[in-house]
Amino acid sequence: MINDKPEELNSDPEISRLIDEVMSSSLNDEQYRKKMQRRKEIQDKRIADAKPDKGLIIVNTGNGKGKTTAALGMVMRSLGHGYKVAIVQFIKGAWEPSEKRVFSHWPDQLEFHAMGEGFTWETQDRDRDLDKANVAWKKSLEFISNPDFKLVLLDEINIAMKLGYLQVEQVLAGLNKKPVDKHVILTGRGAPQALIDKADLVTEMTLIKHPFKDQGIKAQAGIEY
Repeated sequence: MINDKPEELNSDPEISRLIDEVMSSSLNDEQYRKKMQRRKEIQDKRIADAKPDKGLIIVNTGNGKGKTTAALGMVMRSLGHGYKVAIVQFIKGAWEPSEKRVFSHWPDQLEFHAMGEGFTWETQDRDRDLDKANVAWKKSLEFISNPDFKLVLLDEINIAMKLGYLQVEQVLAGLNKKPVDKHVILTGRGAPQALIDKADLVTEMTLIKHPFKDQGIKAQAGIEY
């Protein structure tokens, strides 16, 4: 039996009702076909009424893993479409991420700047961290305002704001300068509410289990780095 209840569809009462009825084992084949036909009609109308393309502000936050990984999936899609992409990493940088080696195969489409010096508990120098974050933000502004770049990923910038290295007001002001068709992704736990309110798409990664926290398993190649 069908077992999909996409979140964006469940906001519509009729779609939600149709899904519940389709999941019922009491439907015969003809009833099932009619329910699914009606669902398609509603969805087709939604798509037809949808707004034209728009550059999105996307936020990946929460305590769970996968914020950067999900953003890098969008980077891969953009590269596949032939778009130019920029990545600025605000925290990572003292180590060489494997993703950077992979993305080196797109030198003409991708600019990758790892501008942090590692996790804040490793650097132990607030003034230096603050300076690095602001240098990274200046570089980010170059890409945000440059119309040649379709997608800009600001990795772990939410942490830089949470720690006070950047102010949310200056980040919002920078986002206001982006071309209308440009996408900007901001990752990291602790995204400020003002940024969430500004964003078009917000995903919160929820931590349920973690191998290091629950079992003491170290970060592993191909999974964490």
